Amino acid sequence: MKEIPFYQSSIGEEELSQIKSVLELNKDENKVIEFEENMANFVGAKYAVATCNATSAIHLALSAIKLKRGDKILMSVNSFVNVPEVVRHFDAEPIFIDINTDDMNIDVNKFEKALAENKTKKLRGAIITFVAGQTPDLDRIYDIAEKYGIILIEDATCALGVTYNDETVGSLRADMTIFSTNPSNGKYSVSRSGIIVTNNEEIADRAKLLRTHAITTTYDDFGNLDYIYDVVDIGHKYDISELDAAFSLAQLKKTNKFIKRRKEIAKIYKDRLSGIKHVTIPSHKDEHIFTQFIIKISRNRDAFARALKEKGIATGLNYIPLHLLSYYKNKYSIKITEFSSALTSYQQILSIPMYPGLTDEEANYICDQIIEIASEWV
Repeated sequence: MKEIPFYQSSIGEEELSQIKSVLELNKDENKVIEFEENMANFVGAKYAVATCNATSAIHLALSAIKLKRGDKILMSVNSFVNVPEVVRHFDAEPIFIDINTDDMNIDVNKFEKALAENKTKKLRGAIITFVAGQTPDLDRIYDIAEKYGIILIEDATCALGVTYNDETVGSLRADMTIFSTNPSNGKYSVSRSGIIVTNNEEIADRAKLLRTHAITTTYDDFGNLDYIYDVVDIGHKYDISELDAAFSLAQLKKTNKFIKRRKEIAKIYKDRLSGIKHVTIPSHKDEHIFTQFIIKISRNRDAFARALKEKGIATGLNYIPLHLLSYYKNKYSIKITEFSSALTSYQQILSIPMYPGLTDEEANYICDQIIEIASEWV
């Protein structure tokens, strides 16, 4: 029996070479700055601010806009838990919006309705998550955000390199976009990074200030603080290490290669799993970059996942709707049926392994097992 993980990092000589250059303590090299410059150039944005992980990048983004207690931030109920979590750390309020069942991204009609019915200036902005590497209707979202004067942050942590109408996300009309070179939320990631990209100089400057305790001082050639320093605000310790920046730089340079390989794997999945009883493949745009591959199981999804696990295939859920998680369900007294589209989708979705290192043989093995289980499913 094969053992196929849900996600596995793809590491080669490029990563080792970048890390080795850091360990050699070459003071003329600054991998953080190099990573930021390369990221800004890659997406076509003016500024990039690297952080130690994607969650800290989202939190830093909200710090940069001076989110306050009682402020409200709109988001899809189908987001990872870090999105409402950072909002709550400001004692601010996440406002959940249902999804459309085609791509499991935010329902733009309901997003606009929530803003039209908004009666308070406390509604500051929205964080729009791109599920599995596919964009929602961004032009319409941008127009709505501009109409109602809210701050728009794109959560593209699982969508590095995705395009929209042939333009790279991160260079478009959002106030900020959050990326990560690691699309996995796994506990034992080899390396983590987050990065804010923006065309707003004021936001970029404030994020860089707050990233390291809001300390203003000079540093020596080795990055050590001058013996006199000052602090001008309440900041964080969210800067990225040189080692993580070096690893992320190597991964960034492979982004298009990784996307090409994931699309090849997705084609295997689509070709072999289309028309299989009890299994549905959601619709995909041509621009989908497949950081996850989601299928839908018509009934008893959890047992189907267990059957795959018995055959050595790990699976995931992208995502458990936020209103079903104990903290948010209890905090806001939300009924399970409050977000009907997200609930219906959640009862069927199943993410199967997807990463560049997955071989054709492994992808076909996964398909073989899904087809075999589905043929006996009742």
